[in-house]
Amino acid sequence: MNQDFKGKLSEKPRILVAPLDWGLGHTTRCVPVIKELLAQGCDVILAGNENQAVLLNKEFPDLQLIHLDGYAIRYSRKAWSLPFRILFQVPSLLKKIKQENEWLDNVVKQYKINAIISDNRYGLYHSSIPSVFLTHQLRIKTNAVKWIENFIQKKNYHFINRFDECWIPDNEFDNSLAGDLSHPRKKPLIDTHFIGVLTRMQKRDIPVVKKHLLIIISGPEPQRTIFENNIIKQVAHYPGSATIVRGLPESKNLIPSTNTILFYNHLPSHDLNEEMCKADIVIGRSGYSTIMDLAMLGKKSILIPTPGQTEQEYLAKYLFEKKMAVYFSQKKFNLLNAIENASQMNYCFPEIKQEQIMSKVIKNFLQKISLYF
Repeated sequence: MNQDFKGKLSEKPRILVAPLDWGLGHTTRCVPVIKELLAQGCDVILAGNENQAVLLNKEFPDLQLIHLDGYAIRYSRKAWSLPFRILFQVPSLLKKIKQENEWLDNVVKQYKINAIISDNRYGLYHSSIPSVFLTHQLRIKTNAVKWIENFIQKKNYHFINRFDECWIPDNEFDNSLAGDLSHPRKKPLIDTHFIGVLTRMQKRDIPVVKKHLLIIISGPEPQRTIFENNIIKQVAHYPGSATIVRGLPESKNLIPSTNTILFYNHLPSHDLNEEMCKADIVIGRSGYSTIMDLAMLGKKSILIPTPGQTEQEYLAKYLFEKKMAVYFSQKKFNLLNAIENASQMNYCFPEIKQEQIMSKVIKNFLQKISLYF
């Protein structure tokens, strides 16, 4: 960062927060970060696409939101072809990263931004103001040989090191939720801080409803729809009740609810928190934001990784080994068998301490900002 920048820090530092658009997990985990920035007296501006805007406007109706195109990654229908599908989209991704960096230059000038927090958006770094890269995935897992993973990690750090700080949403020592993903042997060259578990969820005094399922559908297409169709087909024969959240906040198409099965395109934080608390078992993808929510509430869960998404496959297996979740592949998923396994699992949930780690990291970051203006 160019420390000779002759900007002016207003009474309230103006922070731009921009999460990645792969599913809604990156957006939801930014919610506690945004709340803490506001609590510490910041003027926060948000950035995202139409899908993210629906969620963010419901959570923060008074905050300004700037449109920022997503990466628009498409997944394949077959797990084996996903790496090739992603590889084919790399040139487009690199172009998007360059475009969002150019977009940022204009936004910083127009809105007088004092700092940036980017959740996995590689292009949102700036030469003149402090920028933070938020990620749990320093080590990118693949099914390839080790030297290929090392090469990918090197390229990952090439982009991360363009930022000023890297914030990792995980515990630094005991009770890691991301395992090797957030705890590689080698860290980025920039200042790196573990900021603890990021979740909107809080434990609430709500009785658990026996045989009630909460099913959270999420992720990029076409796998989101494939997962949803499979779930709907099987839950129709379930001898209990279920709430299904489709992960489509922008959609106008509604699936009719029944006496025992409720459908929602999206639920705001408070309502989703209530549904998670009362659910006997939660079923969903093994996305990291979902994992942080489940860990906070200590909920029995069944995780179904997105086919071919090696990060989710690693997390599901890692948490199963730690007795924190049951997991099934999407191809072999059978609802009744999965529920039986989840009911018999001897769960061992880690203690999630509500230490003010994130608060301290943000406070130190804001003090650093003041040095450059």
